[in-house]
Amino acid sequence: MSAQPPTIPLLTPHKMGKFNLSHRVVLAPLTRMRSYNTVPQPHAILYYSQRTSEGGLLIAEASGVSDTAQGFPDCPGLWTREQVEAWKPIVDAVHAKGGVFFCQIWHAGRVSNSGFQPNGQAPISCTDKPLTPQLLANGVDVAQYTPPRRLRTDEIPQIVNDFRLAARNAIEAGFDGVEIHGAHGYLIDQFMKDQVNDRTDEYGGSLENRCRFALEIVEAVVNEIGADKVGIRLSPFADYMESADSDPKALGLYMAKSLNKYGIQYCHVVEPRMKTVRQN
Repeated sequence: MSAQPPTIPLLTPHKMGKFNLSHRVVLAPLTRMRSYNTVPQPHAILYYSQRTSEGGLLIAEASGVSDTAQGFPDCPGLWTREQVEAWKPIVDAVHAKGGVFFCQIWHAGRVSNSGFQPNGQAPISCTDKPLTPQLLANGVDVAQYTPPRRLRTDEIPQIVNDFRLAARNAIEAGFDGVEIHGAHGYLIDQFMKDQVNDRTDEYGGSLENRCRFALEIVEAVVNEIGADKVGIRLSPFADYMESADSDPKALGLYMAKSLNKYGIQYCHVVEPRMKTVRQN
């Protein structure tokens, strides 16, 4: 009798809360920049359905929570009726093949320029410290960033509410849940990281204060759509977009422990990268 082949853990079923996943391979959120005028396009139906398997989890590309959230060309949003309606057939196509579909909701913060902002205004952030130009992935083009405007304390609740409404819109569009983008140097990460956050109010200074914005968003989204429909992505060890922290381990542990009380579906953590010596 021949020996049974070894079980491949990635291909075994997993119960993720109320979702019965047939395997553990997940489509991570991948920015596509093909949603012209911030509206998802019909060709996304084919793109996502091709990547769907029965019982598989997919996370849709980062989708802006408001007209101030954009930082790249032609990224989708979830703040207008047109956007919500455009997402519906895409979500339906994934569900028709038995997939579980979450949408990543996002605000770029200072990783933007005035060309992406309403009325050509400055991007918003926790700080007014500018981001230096960044070489793009093609190794040729350079992204230029407009110096950001520091959010007033009384403006922050509106941004929290934008995430709440985007989560509601995602559920209306048919998504099974949302992933809050709290990683990679975007707005939520800017608040959490002490290399960026230089505030002196209740959203800056101590670790607890720097994480306050992120946790207020989690609480608002959980209260709106339910904890079983909420995930978050974090990258405490990353320094992407000049957003590093002096004690990333403490940051990651504090967020993980704080998230426990909300009972969210998952925490999607970006692995640390090895630090290397750059050659001159």
